[in-house]
This record gives sequence, C-alpha cells and structure tokens, in this order.
Amino acid sequence: MSSGTAHDLRLVLPAVACWASAGLLVALPAAAPGVAALLGGSAVLLLVPAVLRASRVSGTMPGPGRIGRRRRGRREHPGRDLGSRALGTLAVCCAAAALAALTVTVQAPSRYPGAVRTLVEGHGEASATLTVWSAPVASTGTAIGGAAQVRFRATLTALWDAEPDAGGTPGGARMSVPVVVFADSPSVNAPAADSPSADSPAADSADPAAETSAGAPADARDDRSATDTPGPLSIGDEIRLTGTLAPTSPGDAAAALFFGRGGPEIVRAAPWWLDWANSLRHGFAAAAGELPGEGAGLLPGLAIGDTTGVGDDLDDAMKTSSLSHLTAVSGANCAIVLALVLVLAGALGLSRALRVGAGLVVLAGFVVLVTPEPSVVRAAAMATIVLLSGSVGRPGRGLAALALAVLCLLVSDPWLSRNYGFALSVLATLGLLVLAGPLARRLSRWLPAPLATVLAIPLAAQLACQPVLVLLSPTLPAYGVPANLLAAPAAPIATIVGLAACLLLPWLPAPAMVLMWLAWLPATWIAAVAQTTTALPGSALPWLGGPVGVALTVACTAAILVLVGVRGRGRSAGLARLASGALVGVTAGVTLGILVGTGLGRALVFPASWQIAACDIGQGDAVLVRDESSVALVDVGPEPALLADCLDTLGIDRVDLLVLTHYDLDHVGGLDAVIGRVDTALVGAPENSQDVALQGRLTDGGAEVRVAGRGERGTLGTLAWHVLWPVRGSSFMPTGNAGSIAMVFTGGGIRSVFLGDLDEEAQEAVRELGPIGPADVVKVAHHGSRDQSAALYAELGARVGVISVGADNGYGHPTRSLLDSLTAAGTVVLRTDLHGLTVIAPDDQAGGGLRVWTERGRADSTGAG
Repeated sequence: MSSGTAHDLRLVLPAVACWASAGLLVALPAAAPGVAALLGGSAVLLLVPAVLRASRVSGTMPGPGRIGRRRRGRREHPGRDLGSRALGTLAVCCAAAALAALTVTVQAPSRYPGAVRTLVEGHGEASATLTVWSAPVASTGTAIGGAAQVRFRATLTALWDAEPDAGGTPGGARMSVPVVVFADSPSVNAPAADSPSADSPAADSADPAAETSAGAPADARDDRSATDTPGPLSIGDEIRLTGTLAPTSPGDAAAALFFGRGGPEIVRAAPWWLDWANSLRHGFAAAAGELPGEGAGLLPGLAIGDTTGVGDDLDDAMKTSSLSHLTAVSGANCAIVLALVLVLAGALGLSRALRVGAGLVVLAGFVVLVTPEPSVVRAAAMATIVLLSGSVGRPGRGLAALALAVLCLLVSDPWLSRNYGFALSVLATLGLLVLAGPLARRLSRWLPAPLATVLAIPLAAQLACQPVLVLLSPTLPAYGVPANLLAAPAAPIATIVGLAACLLLPWLPAPAMVLMWLAWLPATWIAAVAQTTTALPGSALPWLGGPVGVALTVACTAAILVLVGVRGRGRSAGLARLASGALVGVTAGVTLGILVGTGLGRALVFPASWQIAACDIGQGDAVLVRDESSVALVDVGPEPALLADCLDTLGIDRVDLLVLTHYDLDHVGGLDAVIGRVDTALVGAPENSQDVALQGRLTDGGAEVRVAGRGERGTLGTLAWHVLWPVRGSSFMPTGNAGSIAMVFTGGGIRSVFLGDLDEEAQEAVRELGPIGPADVVKVAHHGSRDQSAALYAELGARVGVISVGADNGYGHPTRSLLDSLTAAGTVVLRTDLHGLTVIAPDDQAGGGLRVWTERGRADSTGAG
C-alpha cells in the first residue's frame, strides 16, 4: 500500500534498535555493560568497511584519475553503494543500541541503591524525603482505616530510621530513586515542628479530604508554614513520609513502591518555576468542578491533561470507546500551541530567531503546565525537532522527526521503552503519518473525500495502536472509530477554549468563566458519546491476549490494509484479496464464537455447586467459601474494583462472614467493595488507630465485628468453621503476617484450611498446638513465599493448593521451594496468576473427589485419593 509520499526512513531502523536494546536491558541491567561494549565495538567494526566501500564508490581515493574511477566504479560495481549503505545503517543501529545500553549501565545503580535494596529485602520501615512528580490521584485500592488514599509518582531523595532524632533531621546518603507512593490524603493537622510524629497517621482524626501544608521544621518550609491555609499536594513539593518499600517488576519505570503510613508532611513547597503551573492547574480544576455533569471532570483533561476529576465510570467509558487519547496531551495540542505562538510572533514582525525562541519558551511552559507525561514529552521533543530544523531552512519530515525524537528520549531515559503511554503515543503518530493519507485516498473511492479524510484519521491511529492495546486489555473496541468520528469535531474546541480559560482565570475570572462554559459544552458531548457507545451491546469484543493476540492483531491489520489498498485484477491481486478476506472472516467468526462462548460456554461448564472460589485480584488474597446461599469471604484483596468484578461474576450480593486475616494492604485494600454488605466480620487484633478505624467502618456499615482467636467456632449454612490461630491472651501475641487468622471450614464434601500470611515460625506454632488433620484444599500462605513449613503441608496432604498471587509480582512468588513442598505433599497447585478465577466444587460422581474450574483453563476433576 503505497502512501504516495516519500518518507525519510534513515532513522527508523536505528530508533527500533535503540528501543529493542532499552526494552531488554532495563529488565536485565547487569548485562548492560557487556552489551554496551559489544554493540559499541560492533558499530566501529562495521563503520570502517562501510566508509571504505563508500569512498571507493564515490571516487574519493587519492591519486590521479579520481573522476574516471568514480564513473567506472558506478558503472562497473553498482552494488557497492548499496552494500556500503547497508553496512552504515547496521553500524548506526549498533551505535544507537549501544547508547541505550550505556545509559542503562550508568543509571541503573542509582535507581536501586543498597539502602533501598536492604529495606525492600528486610520488609522494614523507614522515613523518607521525596519530591512529588505527578498530581496525586485517588487510589481506590488503598482505602484503609477510613482515611482517603492517594497515589502519585515521586523521587525518593533520602532514607533514615523510622524514628529520627528529636530534630527530625534525616540521615544517610542522598539518592534519586523513582517510586510510586501510596499514602493517606494529606491532613490539615500536621505535627509540631519539634516533634515529628510519623507513627501517628495524620489523617486519623482529620477530614479525609483535607490537605496538609506543614509538618516540617519552620526554617525548612519555604513560604508554607503550620499556620498557613493548607493547599493541595503539588508537583515539585518536597515531602516527608514514613512507610515501607516493595519492589516493582523488572523494567518498571518506578524502581519501588512506597506504602506510606499516615499522610505526607510538606517540607518544602515547589520551586517557582513549577509552582505557577500548579496554581493554574489547581485553580482551573476547582473552577471546572463547579460546572454540572460529567463535562466538569472531563474539561481539565481535554484542556490540560488533568484527569484527576474524571470518575471511574467515565474513565472506563472513555477507554472502552477508544476516546481516552483525548485526555492525553499529545502532538495535536503542541501543534496548536506552537502555531498560535508563531502566528502571533509573525504578526509582531519578529525575526526568525526570535520566533523560534518564543516557540521553544512557550512549548517548555506548556509542558510544565500539562506535566511531562510520556506522550507530552514525545510530542514536545518532536515539535522541537521540527521547529529547529525549519529554522535552518530544512523543514523536518514527520517520520524522520518522530524517529529522532524516539532516539533522543530513549537514550536519555531507557525505561520509557516499557511505558505503554509512550508506545501508544509513538504508534498513533506513526499511524497518522504513514496510514492516514493512503487510507483516505482508498476510502474516497466509496465515500465523499471530506468524510473519507475524517474517517481515515481515527482508523489509522486505531490500527497502529491496537497491537499494544490488546496487551493492556484483550478486547477490541467495536465502536471506537464511530465514537471518534462523533467526538472529533468537539475535541479541538474543548482543548483550545479550555486552555484559554485556564490561562485567563487568575487575571480575568469573569471572561474565563464564560470560556469555561463554552468549553464545557463539547466536553459534555464527548462524555455523552463515551457513555452511550459503551452502553451499546458488544462494545468490547473479546480477543486473545499476550503475544498470540498481538500477532493476530498485526496479521488482521495487514489483511485489512491489503483489502483496502489492493488494486487491479491480476491473479496476485485476487489471491491477496482472497487470503486477506479469509483471514478477516475467520477472525470475525472466532471473535463471535468467543463472545458467545464466554457466556453460554461458561454456563455449560461452570460448577453451579461451587464451594470455594479464589478471585483473580492480583497480588493479594480474596477467597470465597459458600454453602448454598451462605457466603464467607476471607480477605478482600488490594482494590475494591477487582473484588467487585469478582463478586459480580459469581453473583454475590451479601457476605455472611467476612474474615480479615490481618491488616496488610493486599488483604484489606478492597474493603470498600463490601462495606454495608457484611453481617459478621472476624478481624485480627488492631495494631494502630488505622486498624481501629477500619473496624469502625465495618461497624458503621452494619457488621458485627469480633476479634478472632483460637477456639472460636461458628457455622456457615451447613458448613462448620473454627479458628486455629492466633491464640488470644497468650504471652506471645504476634502481629502482621505472623498474627494472621488461620481457620478451617468443614462440610459439604470439602475440608479447607486457610493460612493467611503465616510465616514458617507461626505455622510451626500452629502445629505444636495440636493436630490439624488432613485437608482437601489449602489456601497457601503468603502467596507462596519461601518462609513456609514443609512439615505443615505434608501433614495437611491437601489435594489442591490455591495460591492467590499476582503476575510479575516482583517478589518471586510462588517460590520454587514452596512449589516443591506442595509437590512432595501430593498437592496440585492452582495459581490465580496463571489460571485466573479458580472455582472448586465437590464432585460426588468422582467418589468424593473435587471438581475444579479455572477461568483460563478447563473444568476438571481430582480423584479422592
């Protein structure tokens, strides 16, 4: 499919090589030095023969007869020039890949220094100083103890003991570690300057929506003090927070996750060059929040990329309808801003140099205002390249500018290579540059030219991005292109008018509010389009996930392009159309089959008499036990949304017995999904005021809350349950993982044991208290960690061991030693990271065996032996 336009491809292959090198090595930083040396040496070795071949072909060798040699060389050796170019291209590719490897070599050690590694491996707690680098957003997965929770990106700059000296002075070496922070929403009540109190959660006795602006020694607080009116946590603020660190997956942009205890204390406000943008964003978001409907939350996203006001339902609708890119500031926004600046500068008669300088300054300010998200950085880098190349009389071509921007950004930050936002931004731009024009020309055969052009733009972006989108969600947006067609006319109006309102609001509030109302209208229209298309039947068609899904998506995309672009009536054209049509037809049939099969097929094989169901909620626990209409839920996982989806899938509306084995985030973070739906709750002994507040939330929701202890018994329908651990009133009352509630359910043909997050010492203590007896099912402790008692699992001899664990969890769970212990005990392992939702039912036809159904597998039975 020819574009009809010559693209400069010289930098495309080096950009791809750089991306591949960065993507591999950020997950294997130990190999980066060797790879950098190897690739650098290869580049030099390839460059020498390339230069020699090129010099021979061009006739630049010294001596008489140079012109004749050049002419004879071109005439007698036409392949030499092609060979030299191939060698040169390969050399440049090796050099680009080597640069990415070199950057990983230099940056990797500072991203994960020894102090951080020690804290992560020891599961210890420390106080930290961090610099905020993204707007805090509500975190649905961390609503613990009644305190509102936020999530944001930050740079960890210092660590010291959780109990600092009286002056609160941090110790230890300075560092620069990118982290994602989960913390209580900042509170108005900050500790006094002479008594830092990170041990007492700041939000425990304050309004969850309140914000802090104090909490540091007075001389370190800049212009915000303990008596100032509190403001929201802003980009560039330096904060102090106490908490624990957890590792991320290899190659993640964040080196660790920081789980704060309490709210952050602002040590130093953001510097002026960031604070002006913070003020504009906060003011614009607050003013937009006064407008009615969904357009109020969407408007800041369309104008300046601030999506903090977009609710979960609207966010899901925007994603399902393929409209979420409208709230991701990218090339179109940068182009609009630059065009306005250059037109204004030209009208003022400024010289070329001044026009370029004005464009770069405004572009930099725009990036600060909308925050340097990966898509924004990509768009700004590309705009800068085009602007600078145009200033020297060489207008930059789109594809070359895109490739150069990718090269520069990946060499400076190789971790962008694994960022989905960056990849989608690059692919969408690539689709517009390469596919939009040809698609418009082909579609104009059947449609009016203006309509063909409008349709080609979202179609080109969708086709280019879909291979990556299926990795995020294995579905196809059935109405993505029509939704974009309906929303496209409104988006630029909301963007331009909304941005103007944001800039005018501090100085001319009345005209700015008029502009905001004008921008609110198209924003409301876009929200309505998203919600309407999402509500249509089949809005998200099922698709294969993983590498197979990506490969099938690429193949289908190529087939569609062939069907649209092939001309002529020759045999080859006919075969191409036939093959492409067959592939598209088969794929459509398979998709329809999956769509029907997910409902009808599941209904046919799903065990209606299930007794145990392990929800697929990532790295956490949420396991249900059921006897007809009576339901128990052991832990609630890390996020309410994930648990709610699982409960809806299983048709659970009410929980008769809720067991919170202990108070770690991955066991209580999803509590909001069941508040007000629980009759009785068994909980561990509270360790702090947050735990007490969590119990209070359950009580306020109508639940009877009891602190569990060994010997406590009860019934669940016809099932009986009793608590094995902990022992109340004993001299040894463990907390945390070791204090997890362990219990047994008996009856209905299945005897199941739940071990919470008990470590080996606690498991042995349970065994010493008396025999537990054999089990049919065991919920394996602590997601399959290494710290386990092989003797306990041998004693249980369970036929099935359920491990609730997240994929790529960073902890190495489940460990090989634990899996070996289960195998030795004759226990079949079922893992939620591999099998998804896992359901177990008694199988009377198998002589007292078990019937197992898994979301990513098939129904099966295990024998009684």
